[in-house]
Amino acid sequence: MSREERYREVIRWFGEHMPVAETELHYKDPFQLLVAVILSAQCTDKRVNGVTPALFEHFPSPQALAAASPEAVYEYIKSISYPNNKAKHLVGMAQGLISNFGGKVPEEVNDLQKLPGVGRKTANVIASVVYNRPAMAVDTHVFRVANRIGLTEHSRTPLATERELVGHIPGELIPKAHHWLILHGRYVCTARNPQCPVCGIKSWCKSFPVKK
Repeated sequence: MSREERYREVIRWFGEHMPVAETELHYKDPFQLLVAVILSAQCTDKRVNGVTPALFEHFPSPQALAAASPEAVYEYIKSISYPNNKAKHLVGMAQGLISNFGGKVPEEVNDLQKLPGVGRKTANVIASVVYNRPAMAVDTHVFRVANRIGLTEHSRTPLATERELVGHIPGELIPKAHHWLILHGRYVCTARNPQCPVCGIKSWCKSFPVKK
């Protein structure tokens, strides 16, 4: 099977069986999503969703968060991973939004990456989810699934994986495809015990035959 055929069939299957695919982070506006994505680094969405309601209640805007101290923010996020660094990043991000973008979350990936705590993955999530840009955020799930099923070849970095995926997936589907791969990796193609028998795309997975 050629890689083009694999892409075609995998995209077709997801389009039929997962027509709605979106982030599991809870948010009401671009600012809240940006905060949630920064917090989600090396942390589960479930844990992030558990702390953000109180965080957003006390810091409902970039202005409120920018005026806070990292120590104050820490008290609301101390149960997640790396709370000290993330508290500093959140305050710095809010201050950057105000000083450089008038308090509005920018649309461009390059602009987003100028904010503290915002790497390429986070920037791509915001551009994709909020602005429906053809940006492919590559987290551990996307990286693992894309390589395991054969959508990418010899891509050893998230950036290389991103470029391969963007080069083969139609632009209008990239925002949704990002969530297809994340959710598939989170619930089916898991790291340690992939659920191959119930996987809907196993017929086109380059790794599945080895497990027969």
